[in-house]
Amino acid sequence: MPGAAQPTTLVIERRGTASLRSRAVSSGVRGLLRPGLTRVAKLPIDERALRRAASLDRLAGRARPPKGTHCEPVRFDGFGAEWVHGPGVGRGRDRVILYLHGGGWICCGLNTHRRMVSRFSAASGVPALSVDYRMIPAVPFEREVDDCVAAYRWLLEERGVRASDVVVMGDSAGGHLTFSTALRARDEGLPMPAALVAISPMLDMDLTSKLAHANMKLDPSAPGALLERLVEGFLSHLDLADPSVSPIRADLAGLPPVLLTAGSTELLYCDSELMARRLAEAGVPTTFQVWDRQVHVFQMFGPLLPESRAAIADLGSFVRTAYGTSRSTPSAPPAPRADAASA
Repeated sequence: MPGAAQPTTLVIERRGTASLRSRAVSSGVRGLLRPGLTRVAKLPIDERALRRAASLDRLAGRARPPKGTHCEPVRFDGFGAEWVHGPGVGRGRDRVILYLHGGGWICCGLNTHRRMVSRFSAASGVPALSVDYRMIPAVPFEREVDDCVAAYRWLLEERGVRASDVVVMGDSAGGHLTFSTALRARDEGLPMPAALVAISPMLDMDLTSKLAHANMKLDPSAPGALLERLVEGFLSHLDLADPSVSPIRADLAGLPPVLLTAGSTELLYCDSELMARRLAEAGVPTTFQVWDRQVHVFQMFGPLLPESRAAIADLGSFVRTAYGTSRSTPSAPPAPRADAASA
């Protein structure tokens, strides 16, 4: 178990003033997405609703990743993943991003996130292993982390990647799983990765502070009611104060350097703000980027917004630095191994 740690300096970077283009995106989210989320929050979260949510990833399969992206499927026991080499990234896999997608623990997957993961890979100069972990209803909320830890262990034990050459990264629900994976790995005695990157993560499943926050009125998508339905529907059997459920309440000592990013007006901003302070108090080097009036996971817009372009570049720089280098270096291919976790 981790021991006592000395607090460290928390770096908070407040990034710019929202561009006209990003403000137009926020207006569009408020006018188009917000009414839809409000309607969904009033519907029962039943089998039909979950099937509808799962269809998002199938529909996203029609979208092509950025030109020059190379993808390769990986089969695990019970779930899948894929290697994503962004444009300009070589075939070597000795340095890796382990990517955990968002989607509220019930939807999205490899297809919805392939374009964004490709851009993260290109900015970082390394491939990503994007994990298609099992979600509700295939497994309960508390079991989703199992597949993420299995993928991390596979990288270390089967692929022979050093832990110091892995960065664990995720957005939204995937940001929650990023911390859950690192904490579970630490508690199971696995070596820590080089760094963690959490993009607009939800880290406290007790919604009390979020629902009382000023951003309840400022977030253009107004997700509060939907979050209440998700927590009520899928976490009612759990203790929300349990650190394995809400990583923000865990003993964070011993975690590697962390990059947290959030929009200043999104509802989940308060989770990142508190987590950043708790990490620093636990002695974990932490950078918290606050992006002026950006929507939830605005990095998804890639080259379309100046803020998303800058955030992706910053993320790539952070990953490169985490590997102990400020520039991309050619990497030799690892020893030949089968890209399959099970026969």
